[in-house]
Amino acid sequence: MRILLIEDDEILGAAVRDQIVAEGHSADWVSRLDVARLHLRSAAYDLVLLDLMLPDGHGVGFLRDLRSGGNATPVIILTALDRLSDRIDGLNAGADDYLVKPFDLSELTARIHAVARRYAGNPNPLVRIGELTIDVATRSIDRAGERIDLTAREWALFEALLQRPNQVLSKAQLEDRLYAFGEEVESNAIEVHVSRLRKKLGHDLIATVRGLGYRLGRAA
Repeated sequence: MRILLIEDDEILGAAVRDQIVAEGHSADWVSRLDVARLHLRSAAYDLVLLDLMLPDGHGVGFLRDLRSGGNATPVIILTALDRLSDRIDGLNAGADDYLVKPFDLSELTARIHAVARRYAGNPNPLVRIGELTIDVATRSIDRAGERIDLTAREWALFEALLQRPNQVLSKAQLEDRLYAFGEEVESNAIEVHVSRLRKKLGHDLIATVRGLGYRLGRAA
């Protein structure tokens, strides 16, 4: 996933960004709402992590503007504001989840995956494709009792295809999912990751649609 992190606390922001990247996602981290708006106009994000108390405004107003403008990107609020009224305001403004600081990074990861599953239309963490059983919550893949290990980047690409079965994703779309602004991308990076996934998961699992991109077979 490509995630926009809006957080002005440098220590927490760095920790969250590093956790996101370690999970194989790409992360763009900003500390102001005006910069966040520019990012949202420039890139397609799968998720926004939103602090509420920011130097140039309140996150709830930003979220209301986002929703009133038709932007349906999933949003998880990360804040120290823990009153019931704050939670209600955030959820009523259009947040998909609300996490109070301080929080454990592993809990944040679990909530990110849960929100992503709901938006992908499959809240069940278990997905079966042929002989493969995929647990998207634990990021584990099993084939006839044998575990198949993927690198973080390989999983991120596989997850992008898994969330859109039978939909063709272009090389540019996959790069957007895997890499943040300013991150150096090798010209053949996507081809390399696809090749490795085919070797591990089966050569027929990911189809190349000539001139358009890549497509995953339909999940059962």
